[in-house]
Amino acid sequence: MATTDRAEGPAGIPRRRKDTRRSVIIVDRIADWTVTVGGLLVIIAVFGIMAFLAQVVVPLFTGGHVESRVSYVLPIHDGGTLMVSTDEYRTVGLKLGRSGAVLPFHLPSGRALSPLSLDLAGGTVTAFGRTPRREDVVLGFADGTLRFGKVRTTAEVLPADRVPAGLARIDDRDRTDGTSVYAQVPGNQVRKVTPEATLDAPIRIADDAGAIVALDYRIGGTVERPTRSFVAVDDKGTVRIGTAESRMNMMTRQVRTTTRTATLPALPAGTRVETVLMTEKADQVYVGDARGMIHRYDVRDFASPMLAESVDLLRGEALTSLYFLNGEASLVVGGGKGTTAVYFRLQQANARSTDGFTLVRAHTLAPHPAAVTAIGASQRTKMFVTGDAAGGVLVRHSTSERTLLRLASEGGRPIVAALLTPRDDGVLAVDADGRAVFWHIEVPHPETTLGTIFGKVWYEGYSGPTYTWQSSSGTDSFEPKLSLVPLIFGTIKATLYSLLFAVPVAMLAAIYTSEFVHHRVRAVVKPTMEMMASLPSVVLGFIAALILAPLVETWIAAVLLAFFAVPLSLFAGAHLWQLLPGDTARRLGGLPKLAAMFVVLGLGLILSWWLGAAFEAAFFGGSFKAWVNRDLGTGTPFLFLMLLPVSFLAVLAVANRTVGRNLADAVRALPPGVVDLLRWLATLAAAAALAFVAAELLTTLGFDPRGAVVDTYVQRNTLVVGFAMGFAVIPIVYTIAEDALSAVPEHLRAASLACGATPWQTAVAVILPTAASGVFAAVMVGMGRAVGETMIVVMAAGNTAILDWNVFNGLRALSANIAVELPEAVKDETLYRMLFLAALTLFVMTFVINTVAEVIRQRFRRRAVQL
Repeated sequence: MATTDRAEGPAGIPRRRKDTRRSVIIVDRIADWTVTVGGLLVIIAVFGIMAFLAQVVVPLFTGGHVESRVSYVLPIHDGGTLMVSTDEYRTVGLKLGRSGAVLPFHLPSGRALSPLSLDLAGGTVTAFGRTPRREDVVLGFADGTLRFGKVRTTAEVLPADRVPAGLARIDDRDRTDGTSVYAQVPGNQVRKVTPEATLDAPIRIADDAGAIVALDYRIGGTVERPTRSFVAVDDKGTVRIGTAESRMNMMTRQVRTTTRTATLPALPAGTRVETVLMTEKADQVYVGDARGMIHRYDVRDFASPMLAESVDLLRGEALTSLYFLNGEASLVVGGGKGTTAVYFRLQQANARSTDGFTLVRAHTLAPHPAAVTAIGASQRTKMFVTGDAAGGVLVRHSTSERTLLRLASEGGRPIVAALLTPRDDGVLAVDADGRAVFWHIEVPHPETTLGTIFGKVWYEGYSGPTYTWQSSSGTDSFEPKLSLVPLIFGTIKATLYSLLFAVPVAMLAAIYTSEFVHHRVRAVVKPTMEMMASLPSVVLGFIAALILAPLVETWIAAVLLAFFAVPLSLFAGAHLWQLLPGDTARRLGGLPKLAAMFVVLGLGLILSWWLGAAFEAAFFGGSFKAWVNRDLGTGTPFLFLMLLPVSFLAVLAVANRTVGRNLADAVRALPPGVVDLLRWLATLAAAAALAFVAAELLTTLGFDPRGAVVDTYVQRNTLVVGFAMGFAVIPIVYTIAEDALSAVPEHLRAASLACGATPWQTAVAVILPTAASGVFAAVMVGMGRAVGETMIVVMAAGNTAILDWNVFNGLRALSANIAVELPEAVKDETLYRMLFLAALTLFVMTFVINTVAEVIRQRFRRRAVQL
């Protein structure tokens, strides 16, 4: 029932209206719906962001798939396939036979082009070698001679008006004149792919050389100084190596070629040579014995090569295939029972070799059901393809140990040649009957699995599995290392050290301004602290990197001393303040007291600077950097400093429970301020003695902090990051915590003080527990600010992705890594998606932390409501 706008009460006094206006109700409902819808939209936005990140990340784990498959019988089959190769555009394939016949064919359809031929001059090919790019070849003959040649395709882009007329159509894209293939490309242009085959004159490597049974060939060096190297094994078991280096005179343009040859030490008796490999630098030679043995030669000293080691890599299984992966640091071994393994040449202290290196099995991959008969390595990544005697073809990745695709040829005949196309987007396999199968494949991210991203991975050149992030390098054979563990660790490390600095300062400041200072002082201090939050993080990072980091490095001993001198100065100033007469202390309790605190703080810093050199000499032998490198001294000094605060709290607790009351009765005649000062000095002396004894004991037991929380000093380190991020986090934690402490009902303070508690006891035992939910929220918000910090970490942390708790070393956080590498990441490539996975990981970390924090905060809040 509605009431009138105005009603008369007793004595004509108008009564107050008791109903709510309709406009207010409407506005309230609109506000309620706005808040509800806004909250739902926020939730939708959060999950939308997560869904978008997941959508970008999911392809990392989808493996590969076959786009198309075509099979055909090559028309020329001369009893043996030496090599197959393709151009990088998946247009033309080449097959080299033992007779020297070279068959070019259209790769997608199998249509034969005009055949080519290498003129062998009646010689019989007994061995064959090629470079990893499958363009340069060497043939070995029964008379002990070698002939170098090229079997390759060339490509050029022509304008449309230069394309010959009368071309025969092959498919929708390609046409041919019988010799070359013409493919339409964007821009009204045509790409012409032409096969070529040339063969040089014979070279006799030695007068007494027998029939060549195994060969390998490498072309290296630089453009100015190209080198050509080969290794050959004849039917007498003699291994010979040769190199030719060409140098051009830049003035006369004349080329001078220097040739060297050497005969390697004899192979062990009974060796049946299956294959031979050499590195591009011609410093290592591997001879594969059909019985499974690998004989490795060290040829770094060309004048005196050594048989470094002979090892049974397959443990009695026959060796059927052997080849290098891209970069020649990984050796793929295939066995007669289908075993496929990857070996690294590593330096080891217990190596049973003449050069200190040994072959170590790093990766074991899924076996074939039959003998491995062919290996083809990628020219870009650590992918490779293997074929077996039953016609099976597997596409693999060495580092992740994944079998990316399982393919099969027709007829189940042994695979005699298999390769990955230059862009890793196709597989060509030829069986013993000359049947070729070509698969157009898509394997965008072969190196990424949950194991490689979050687990330890054994990379080339490393002594064992590690967590490593290194996304780029300056060499073509570099393998990206994409473990997120160092980045997650760096994020946690930066957050932890910054909170260790920020939370105590912010919490003590909040307690002081809410419980101890005059309201006029609080009105000045609180807004000033809140304004600190407006400082841009890039400015803090700039100051930290260019000013703070060099300053800390120069005065590191004084900085360490300040961690103790400043608190001790404040404690000493507080005890001296208690010696003032009560009226004087109360009269100066506002701004003068606050000013006095800053004076004492300045005196502590000056004292640290003044005593820094003496402190460094007394504790660290005069050089802190040399001390952390273990060049001098023991771990006792730093252990003493670490244990001093703990010892002080322990002595204080024991003293209060045992002799505290008796000591107070004994010195009752002295002023209370003097008693507190003497008790503090005695506690400090006892704590120092306890810390020293404990440090000596730990040192005797072999514990040394060097190599753990302290180690080699670098200029841009976690300590500097902790300072800079601390200044960014302190205002946030302080503001929220101070508001929570100030919101505690006044009657709780009054009750505590009325019961005889001191203001400090009231703050610690009553106010702080009551405001625990707000204080905890302050710390968690500060943690969120630290976890997501980017610019300070980018500029001041050194960007070193390492797993190291050393406070004097750098780090790389998830957010900083995204900021640094995303501008250079190619869209939809592996690095691009990995950076989005880093963002998703950071998102999940923050979400989990905030969820756990909210659950804990609600518990604190329910407990506080009961008060």
